[in-house]
Amino acid sequence: MTLDFEPVNDLTGPGEAKSNIGLLARLFPDAVVDGTVDIDALRDLLGDNAAAPNTAEAFGLRWPGMAEARRLSTLPATGTLLPELEESVDWDTTSNIVIEGDNLEVLRLLRRGYTKKVDVIYIDPPYNTGNDFVYDDKRTTSQAEHETAAGQRDDEGALQTGEGSDRAQDRKSGASKHTAWLSMMYPRLLVAHHLLKETGVIIVAIDDVEHARLKLLMDRVFGAENFIANVTWQGAVKSDARFIGGGHDYMLVYSLNVQSLIAADMKWRFPKEGLDEVLERGASFWEESGHDAEKATRMLSKWWSQNKGRFDPGLADNVKVDTDGTLIKVDNISWPGGGGPRYDVLHPVTGQPVVVPGRGWIYSDPRKMQREIDEGRVLFGPDHTSGIRRKIPLARMTHQAIKPTFYKDRRAATRNLAKLFDGVAPFEFPKDAEVIGRWINVVTGENRDALVLDFFAGSGSTGHAVMDLNAADGGNRRYILVQLDEPVDKDGYDTIADITRERLRRAGKQIASKLTLGAANIDTGFRSYRLASSNVKAWDGTPDQLNLLEAVDNLVAGRTTDDLLVEMMLRMGVDLTTPLKTREIAGSWLYNLAGTLFAYFGTGMTVERANEVAKALVAWRDEDPGDADTTVVVRDTGFVDSAAKLNFAAALEQAGFTTLRSI
Repeated sequence: MTLDFEPVNDLTGPGEAKSNIGLLARLFPDAVVDGTVDIDALRDLLGDNAAAPNTAEAFGLRWPGMAEARRLSTLPATGTLLPELEESVDWDTTSNIVIEGDNLEVLRLLRRGYTKKVDVIYIDPPYNTGNDFVYDDKRTTSQAEHETAAGQRDDEGALQTGEGSDRAQDRKSGASKHTAWLSMMYPRLLVAHHLLKETGVIIVAIDDVEHARLKLLMDRVFGAENFIANVTWQGAVKSDARFIGGGHDYMLVYSLNVQSLIAADMKWRFPKEGLDEVLERGASFWEESGHDAEKATRMLSKWWSQNKGRFDPGLADNVKVDTDGTLIKVDNISWPGGGGPRYDVLHPVTGQPVVVPGRGWIYSDPRKMQREIDEGRVLFGPDHTSGIRRKIPLARMTHQAIKPTFYKDRRAATRNLAKLFDGVAPFEFPKDAEVIGRWINVVTGENRDALVLDFFAGSGSTGHAVMDLNAADGGNRRYILVQLDEPVDKDGYDTIADITRERLRRAGKQIASKLTLGAANIDTGFRSYRLASSNVKAWDGTPDQLNLLEAVDNLVAGRTTDDLLVEMMLRMGVDLTTPLKTREIAGSWLYNLAGTLFAYFGTGMTVERANEVAKALVAWRDEDPGDADTTVVVRDTGFVDSAAKLNFAAALEQAGFTTLRSI
C-alpha cells in the first residue's frame, strides 16, 4: 500500500487555534470531544483556579474588541511571501531577511518556522499620537462600533451618561482611540510571544500616551513576573515647554521566562565608556609624577574634574593610583545587604583584629580573605581601630550594571541617517542604531549568533545595528525585519519599506568599506520578500475551476515554482535561509533543502516522467545520505492521472522515503 500525499495546507502550527485545541486534548482529554472544547468540563478539571463565567469585576486590562483581537492571533496564515531577488543583496549567501507587508500576517507566517528561535525582539510601534492607524486588521472599530461594544450606544444613538458635559465626547473619542491601538498591538504581541526562546527578551519602545496601557498589556501577554525594566531614554528637552521639557520615551523590557535567564546565569552589563582613556591618563600621570602615587592621584583628580560628563562617573569615584602605578578603585569589603560572616582579620602592624563591618565580611571563607590580603588587594588603615577596604584594579572593571535611565540626543540618529543618504534623511525620527545595538548585545549576553526580530522596522535601524555589532566583534548575528508598505511622500521612495531596504544597502556598503584586510567576513546582505496572497488558487466553484484540464494549473497567474517553494517552506515551518540546491529534472526544478527536504513542482507528470523524477531524487539523496527523515513535496496537480501519482509514491516508498506531502 503506497503512502498518501498529505496536503501541506492541512498542517497546523504553534499558537493556531487547531494546535491549541490539540494541546488541550493531550492535557485534558475529557474536556475535548470531536475537536470541540467543553468549557464547563475544562473549568471543572481546573478546579478553584478557573475563573467563574461572566465575572463582572475581573481584575486586569480590558477593552471592547479584546476577544476579537485575541482570536486574530490564533488564525493560521493564508498568504505567502514572494521572493524579490532584484531588491535583495547577496541573496545566495545572506542570512538576513527583510519582509514588506502587514506584520500580523507576516508573524503568523513566520510562527511555524521560527517558534522558540528568536533571541531578542526590538520594536518601536506607532505611539498613537493622534494620526490614523495604517494597520488595518479588518476589525479596527469605528467610534460608533466602540460605543456600542462599550455600552455607550443603543439603537437610538449615543447614551448621554454625562449630558451637559463638554468633555463627554472627548472621553468617548479617546477611549475609541486607545481601543484601536490596543487591538492592533495585542494579537501581534501574542504571536511574537511564541517566537522567543526560553531565554529570549522583548524590548518595546513607547511614549507617555500609551505607556500605562502597554505595561498592562505586556503583563498580560508575557506575565508580570517576567517584567525586567522600565527604561527611560532621555533626549534633548524643549526649553520653551509649559510644564516639563519632555524629550523622553521608554523601553519596556520583558523576558519570556526570567527563571531561564537566572538559570543561565545571565547578568546584563554595559561596557564602561572611556575606560581605556582613563587608564592611559593614569599611566602617564604615574610617569610624570616620578612614580609618586599620591602626586599621580592628585593629577588624575584634577584632570578628571576638567572632563566631567565625558565618562561614566564610576571611573572616578574612589579611584586612585596605587603604589605600583596601577589605577585602583577603593571599595567596601562588607556583605551586600547585611548578614555576612564575622571572623577576625588581623592588622599587619598591630596584630590585633580590625573592626568588623556591621554587614559582615564580603568573603564567607576566611581563607579567601587571607588570599586577598596576601596578594595585596586589601587596604588597611594605620591601625586596627580603623576599617579595611578592597582594592579593585580599574582595568578589571570593564562593565557596569545598567542604569534604568540614560541620555542620548536623538538628533544624532537623524544626522547619521542624513549623512548616509547624501545629506537628506528620508525618514523622520529614526531610532538610534547605536542605542539599539547596545541593548541587543546586553540582553543576549553578547551572543554573536543571536537572531534579532523587529516587526515595526521603520527606516531599518535594527538591521543597521546588527551589522554594526557583527563588524565590531566578527559575529554572525542575523536579523528579520518587517515593514508595512506604507506610502510616503519622498522623492525616489514609494513606501517606507523602500527606505528600509535602501538604508540597509547603504549601511552594508559603508560597513564593508571600513573592514580591514583579514577581518571576518560580515554578512551585509539581505533577502527581500513581499507579502502576497497564496500562490495556489482558492477553490471558489467558478466555471473555469470546474474545467478539470484548466484546473491542472492551480497556480495564480505570474507565480513561479520558486514562489511555490517559499510558500511550502512557510507552511512546513522551514527556516527561510535554509541552504538550497537545485537541479533541472524533466523540464522543472528539483529543490534540495539541506538534504532533508526535496520538492518538485513540475506538471504534466506521466508514469514515465514520474519515474525519471523519482530516480533523480533517490540518486541525489544517496549522494550524501543523512540520519534524518527525508520529506518529499510535490504539486498536487502535477500528475496527469492517478496512475502516475501512485507509481511515484510507490517508487519513493520503496526507496525509503517515509513522508510525502503535496501543495
